[in-house]
Amino acid sequence: MRGDDRQQEGMFSYLSPEARVPQDHPLRVIRSMVDAVLHELSPTFAKLYSQIGRPSIPPEKLLRALLLQVLFTVRSERQLMEQLDYNLLFRWFVGLNMDEPVWDPTTFTKNRQRLLDGDIAQAFFTRVLAQARERDLLSMEHFTVDGTLIEAWAGLKSFRPKDEDPTDQPPPDDPGNPTVNFHGQHRSNATHQSTTDPEARLQSKGHGREAKLYYMGHVLMENRNGLVVRAQATAATGTAERDTAEELLEQVAGERRVTVGADKGFDTPEFVQALRDLDVTPHIAQNTSKRRSAVDLRTTRHPGYEISQRIRKRVEEIFGWLKTIGLMRKLHHRSTDRVDWMFVFACAIYNLVRIRNLQQALA
Repeated sequence: MRGDDRQQEGMFSYLSPEARVPQDHPLRVIRSMVDAVLHELSPTFAKLYSQIGRPSIPPEKLLRALLLQVLFTVRSERQLMEQLDYNLLFRWFVGLNMDEPVWDPTTFTKNRQRLLDGDIAQAFFTRVLAQARERDLLSMEHFTVDGTLIEAWAGLKSFRPKDEDPTDQPPPDDPGNPTVNFHGQHRSNATHQSTTDPEARLQSKGHGREAKLYYMGHVLMENRNGLVVRAQATAATGTAERDTAEELLEQVAGERRVTVGADKGFDTPEFVQALRDLDVTPHIAQNTSKRRSAVDLRTTRHPGYEISQRIRKRVEEIFGWLKTIGLMRKLHHRSTDRVDWMFVFACAIYNLVRIRNLQQALA
């Protein structure tokens, strides 16, 4: 017998979001790890909020919502609130009941500076890494370092001369998308800057490639399971990749000698010597196209060098995930501080996904 295509609205619901989510859903493992991290961060949250006044939206729920935004590639907070309004999975993960109203999208804007001042992204990243260490998933002897350009939330039309007076310019033919002719102009970071994001820098991804406004994301990966152990975003200066790599390696160089793999862009005498001064063995790809490589037979003759060169390519999987899923292909925030906050937070989420996958493979 054919059923009738009719919908009758029910007045009451006796099922919670918890009952709707399958017990073997992948997000359940991630939710348990996130809850443990947020519980440890509770004293830090308490210092960021006043003890008097009207209760705010819990920062734990805000961070869970931001985690979903990165994990499901939701482009904006407005779309995130739309999903949170009708998506039962999102409501369960964040911790909202069926009849709880969602927040205004500007809630994230108002609370972002508070989370930024408290350095919550780095604290979250550190505690996620601690969970990986408790599960014996980290190698503290063999690493890979690399950087990638991240397109800034600023257009080339905003890249104007620093000494230009906007009042002397004729009104644009179209205020929303003015016609600009750059033909014959010499533009550089020394003479120009973006009017919408002054900290973004003009860079090119390679010879013959178009130049765009970028930031740079840096990652230090451990080689055993491909987890991120250090992450940072900086301005895209010409030497930012090597300078930041030294800073990240200083944080892991200790009593035992460690190795670090890298591509041939790091093969400079200054960088290799800096690593040796830190008691770090430079397993860097040799760049012999224009000059003699700074990495000699003392390093390349060992079998560990070949292993590092093979494993170091795994760092591109991290950048691939960050750009295709983690909203890092084109930024939605401006200024180095906010870009760094989101980059570190996205790397922490990558680690959560990676830990979950490793646990499932080892089970």
